[in-house]
Amino acid sequence: MTTVGVPAGWPTTEEEARAVQDELRGRVVLDEPGPPPGTGRVTGVDVAYDDERDLVAAAAVVLDAASLEVVAESTAVGRVSFPYVPGLLAFRELPAVLAALESLPCPPGLVVCDGYGLAHPRRFGLASHLGVLTGLPAIGVAKNPFTFTYDEPAPARGSSAPLLAGAEEVGRALRTRDAVKPVFVSVGHRVSLANALAHTLALAPAYRLPETTRRADGLCRRALKEAAAEEAREGAADGPAQSATSRQAPTS
Repeated sequence: MTTVGVPAGWPTTEEEARAVQDELRGRVVLDEPGPPPGTGRVTGVDVAYDDERDLVAAAAVVLDAASLEVVAESTAVGRVSFPYVPGLLAFRELPAVLAALESLPCPPGLVVCDGYGLAHPRRFGLASHLGVLTGLPAIGVAKNPFTFTYDEPAPARGSSAPLLAGAEEVGRALRTRDAVKPVFVSVGHRVSLANALAHTLALAPAYRLPETTRRADGLCRRALKEAAAEEAREGAADGPAQSATSRQAPTS
């Protein structure tokens, strides 16, 4: 069990958070293709909240990109580090997500976020922020288009349409299953949009959402439930400490 805290100097106000976004946005790398789809490792990250107890749980699940089998997983649970403000959600989620990634027993490879990258009002969503802080290639695959517009892609799996902020393309609406609502893919850091789309399709052979998101979602929910149950037994924890755990998946 590893205990970590909120990073030193973490923003506490909207003004501070926006200043950090402005500072880091220029470090996003957009001219690298990223790892080839279906190769190496790919890691899904997701978070879950218990607002009554002021808890947030993050999970990181590493998959073999070719087989989609779980290689390793980790969780981190702590206090919510920033108030809910649309466009600044990364500041609520990143401390726990970073702790989960850091406690993995192996390199994560490409990171797939349940959220946005360039498809963000300030062009710096969670996938971009995480990528810049860690140096890892990252993409965002979101369940809804946020504030952006798009035309419906053709009904066949693999069809896509531009996700638009006015005339600017900030991502793609991608059909991962025939005639099922699309997901919304955007570049985070060190990955091209074409490769982000290809990765998403490779990670979603049977369901609308990529397996990275599905596995991480289930794991962070379980971690949150366990943390809430423990806190209910022991009483409210003091301070913003976070606990992180990791597990290496057995080799087959």
